Amino acid sequence: MDLGYVDSLEIKKVAKQMVDGGVDLIQLRAKAHPSAEIATAAAELHCITVERDVPLIINDHPEIVRIVSAEGVHVGQDDLAISEVREIVGPDCMVGKSTHSVDQAIRAFYEGADYIGFGPIFATPTKPDYRPIGLDEIRRVHEAIRIPVFCIGGIKLDNLPEVLEAGARRIVIVSGLLQAADIASYARSAKEFLNRKSKS
Repeated sequence: MDLGYVDSLEIKKVAKQMVDGGVDLIQLRAKAHPSAEIATAAAELHCITVERDVPLIINDHPEIVRIVSAEGVHVGQDDLAISEVREIVGPDCMVGKSTHSVDQAIRAFYEGADYIGFGPIFATPTKPDYRPIGLDEIRRVHEAIRIPVFCIGGIKLDNLPEVLEAGARRIVIVSGLLQAADIASYARSAKEFLNRKSKS
């Protein structure tokens, strides 16, 4: 749920469409928005996600996670260390970290991350300053660490099969999903790809 793509007034509507489509986890991302606005958006979003037993992850703001009792927080390479984040959110909250190479992924694993974001796999307007990792490192990162890896960055329905074929087990879709004409249908189609791959 990137507020760069979704108007804050549309959060509840979009969240309902996402969970109706089978989205397993929602992360609220709101770069350059004031903390008070993010806290309001997080509270609205959590009302939807908690009803459907979908974990809510807040990007960058552990203090907001504590306020709204969200299930997790996600930090970047330049944010607080995971140990510092855990002091704020408590031991039962998931803490994830963005990584942009296998080496960073390994460091995040030993730092104590519960999961990592790994990407961008492809070029993406969501993270325009990062060089794409490509498909070749996906299998390697899964072999290197023993926590969930969420592949992210430029992933859409049309390239999802090749991402899964490269070894991805979990994926994040941002712009493709949020800009879809039918968000629920788009999410269902992505889940079908994932379910077929997990059974093969």
